[in-house]
Amino acid sequence: MSATRQRPFRRLPHATVALLSAGVLVAGCTSNTPEDSGSSGSGNQAASDNDETGDTVTIGFSAPAADHGWIAGITENARAQADQYEDVDLVVAEGTNDVSTQISQVETFINDGVDAIVLLPFDGAALTPVALQAMEAGIPVINVDREFDSPFAARATVLGDNYGMGVSAGTYICEQLGDKPDAVVAEIAGIDSLPLTQDRSQGFADALAGCGLDVDNRVAADFTVEGGEEAASNLLQAAPRIDAIWNHDDDQGVGVLAAIESAGRDEFFMVGGAGSANAMREIQSGDSVLQATVIYPSTQAADGVRLARLLAQDKALSDLVETEIPRQIVLNAPVVTADNVDQYIDSAFES
Repeated sequence: MSATRQRPFRRLPHATVALLSAGVLVAGCTSNTPEDSGSSGSGNQAASDNDETGDTVTIGFSAPAADHGWIAGITENARAQADQYEDVDLVVAEGTNDVSTQISQVETFINDGVDAIVLLPFDGAALTPVALQAMEAGIPVINVDREFDSPFAARATVLGDNYGMGVSAGTYICEQLGDKPDAVVAEIAGIDSLPLTQDRSQGFADALAGCGLDVDNRVAADFTVEGGEEAASNLLQAAPRIDAIWNHDDDQGVGVLAAIESAGRDEFFMVGGAGSANAMREIQSGDSVLQATVIYPSTQAADGVRLARLLAQDKALSDLVETEIPRQIVLNAPVVTADNVDQYIDSAFES
């Protein structure tokens, strides 16, 4: 047994746990003037100078096709965020999983002289050259979720915390099972070849090690309902006893739950991933094996739109002393349970 497995397990608040892998998002992209920061002690309630209508900015937005609930939520949230500002003209390209088409979309944005581009690339490496072209043309690019190969290809990058998701899921399971050293933990991953899946699994393993647990049974799916059902069926047949399951993705979780129901298994609890509204309703019901889910924000592009507006209008963030927009923002990965689901469900995406 490794030294890390012998460390005593410390129970941390979920919000604290997700910050272990760093990252900060200032929820309100507001003025950086001290007088606007608020001194009432009741939170950031006042509107700031940054919220006032300024020069109209045109923002080009491109993302993959909405063939997955999370991706659909990304685009919907980006549109909704732009609609909150009278000075934002959001030009949304049709979602596509064809790299050549997405490159052409960005080239059109460059030729049209947009003020900023928010880009969730289907393939970060493949979109790097055209993003570099935009930056060289003086158009700031906000890279969302899937990183480019070059640091020069984006002015700012907004990321979810894949490693932090695993940490949050593993820590929650440790909180429930930490006094059961023989507990059987299972994992239903996404696409194993993807770095994001590898990061999630690594964070999960690291967190479990903190309370002396490990992953006893692991299968991989493909982020689809069908794939989740098939993978879960295989898992349930191979493991006659399970105490807890972490499923990486709530979209594939629809199929996972169907397989669990078909198998008539309910001796374990499950933790989901990404934070869909469907999963949160299951949690609210109180009669599902799904007991929690870990957020992977579908608001990333919405934050990208806010940052693009600030960059185009030469503004910064009020809650930072720094007078420039940060180059990278990593979002939190909190655990949603029956105790706090009301805080998150209104902004959740539909699977």
